Amino acid sequence: MTAFIRFLKDWTLPVAMLSGSLIYFVFAFTPALDGAATFFSPICDQILPLFMFLILFVTFCKVDFRKLVPVKWHLWVGVQQVAFVFIIVALILWFRMSGHTLILTEAILTCIIGPCAAAAPVVTSKLGGNLEEMTTYTFLSNFITALLIPVCFPMIDKAADISFMAAFLKILYQVCIVLLLPMLLAFIVKHTMHRFHRWVTGVKDLSYYLWGCSLMLVTGTTVKHIVHADSPVSFLILIAGLALMLCIVQFATGRFIGHYFDATVEAGQALGQKNTAFAIWIAYTYLSPLSSVGPGCYILWQNIINSVEIWRERKRGNLHAS
Repeated sequence: MTAFIRFLKDWTLPVAMLSGSLIYFVFAFTPALDGAATFFSPICDQILPLFMFLILFVTFCKVDFRKLVPVKWHLWVGVQQVAFVFIIVALILWFRMSGHTLILTEAILTCIIGPCAAAAPVVTSKLGGNLEEMTTYTFLSNFITALLIPVCFPMIDKAADISFMAAFLKILYQVCIVLLLPMLLAFIVKHTMHRFHRWVTGVKDLSYYLWGCSLMLVTGTTVKHIVHADSPVSFLILIAGLALMLCIVQFATGRFIGHYFDATVEAGQALGQKNTAFAIWIAYTYLSPLSSVGPGCYILWQNIINSVEIWRERKRGNLHAS
């Protein structure tokens, strides 16, 4: 039993992804469970935002709010994201891409233009990175995305009915709900409810295991999108392969930038770990729906990389509580 618990602690993220996939396949291909699947589907859709809220609330309870200020690596990681986006958009326009080539490129674009994942501070803290710097960049990254989407999407898809102000305000609203609300609540709890605050921060790895539960739900949803994608398997495999290459490039580029500022972990997570749920949404809303398979696969790759990083740090004895 002890060995099993140790295994779950060491491989929380892969176990969560595998469990989410298996649960989806059980419900999807067992006719007797059709009624249960219909019943639980909307419940899972409602639970996921709750998990994200709790994850960020627990994480922000450990933040020193006086240290939430921009630092040098924020600028260069942000510049790199903008540069990647402009390169992809320029290639689409220069070669006048269409058909499957355009879908592939849009799949890559959504994985680049998406903001830093709200859960990135959890992994950064686990790996011994600076929680405050990562939290600050999460906010900055959302504003960068809010500026890029309404500028770039109408250029590559003339049918994208999107105004600058409408897109900016919609993303700003999501930032407020997803990031600001749990941060405000954590600030209030930290300064007025000291006993409850000590309890929340005293539960070791609470945000990490909450994240594992949310990852199980996200993975199940991702597998569902991939299975129901109306496209040949070979094309889906190609998208998945490109998403893997892009994931490695973004993590590596971020870590390369970060080593100049003694922020390898932070910059790597900032550029590599993406809010793929948001990326899937923008693909469905403004681009080809099939391009959403790109960020759908990206979430699997980025969490495999996170799992390997966490395993390495645990093996070295450098893993931190989150």
